[in-house]
Amino acid sequence: MSLPSSSDPLESSPDETIEARRDEMPAADHNPANEMSRVLRTAPIHLASDPSGGAIAHWNHGPLHDVVEPMTDHVIMAYNGAIQRMERRSGRSIESGTFRRGVVIIIPAGSSSRWDIPKPVDVVQLYLPRSTLTRIADETDTFTPTDLLERTAHPDLITSRLLLSAADVLEGNTALDTLFRQQLTDLLATRLLAAHTGKAPSYQPALGGLAPSVLRRAIERLRSDADADVSLAALAADSGLSRFHFCRAFKESTGLSPHNWLRQYRLEQAINMLRDPQNSIALVAASLGYASQTAFAAAFRKLTGETPTDWRRRHG
Repeated sequence: MSLPSSSDPLESSPDETIEARRDEMPAADHNPANEMSRVLRTAPIHLASDPSGGAIAHWNHGPLHDVVEPMTDHVIMAYNGAIQRMERRSGRSIESGTFRRGVVIIIPAGSSSRWDIPKPVDVVQLYLPRSTLTRIADETDTFTPTDLLERTAHPDLITSRLLLSAADVLEGNTALDTLFRQQLTDLLATRLLAAHTGKAPSYQPALGGLAPSVLRRAIERLRSDADADVSLAALAADSGLSRFHFCRAFKESTGLSPHNWLRQYRLEQAINMLRDPQNSIALVAASLGYASQTAFAAAFRKLTGETPTDWRRRHG
């Protein structure tokens, strides 16, 4: 992808460029996905938003020499491309860094910077609403709600791996993908509060799993048909717990996160349906909520190491 070449992007002073853009922009901050599309001159490879707020996007874009305007959400990025040097300018502050796997970039909501990145970029971005960060801080009873620190190519292997995993786990199944994104967003928000606010958490770990009756209700919901609401909000509401504490207690009780439990259950359902030769693979895929037979086959192979057709042939 090539950028417009009407002028040298480095001709004008970065400070002047930022100030000029600020004078032109409206008072309200920009939607992160729209602002990134404008700056990067391309659409994301994949963009998945959540009804409860926020989104995850995977971008593969060319060199960047432009100002990113203030955005409504915090933007957290995990880099996944070739090693390269880059520069970020905010007002009179200049930050240089090296993009490589294992580093993260944080653009706090409402901030604006000029970026100079000379080579193509492969990156996964989390758009995290301020309200989500506040909710996690309140639910954990561990953090004081606060803003994130600005980070430029900052080493953080944990956050990087968590965010990059979002590009690999999406399976074309609405219930599974939504539940995965919700869990991942809450987990990332907890990590960001611990590592990127400049304030050390005062942990008071909660122990114990769900009460038997609460666990039974949760499993009944997860076992419902493919159109049932299995969002974290619904599961947590049934339990009378926050999303954060529900996830922790569910894993304590079952050894699996809600997403991994549902994923395993759907695999067991698939295997039981595939044992009946009268069930076509397309029927199995549709019954379990997959968007297509191809999406189902890819998810099945990821979990079993073979396609549904190969499994059926071997067990027929």
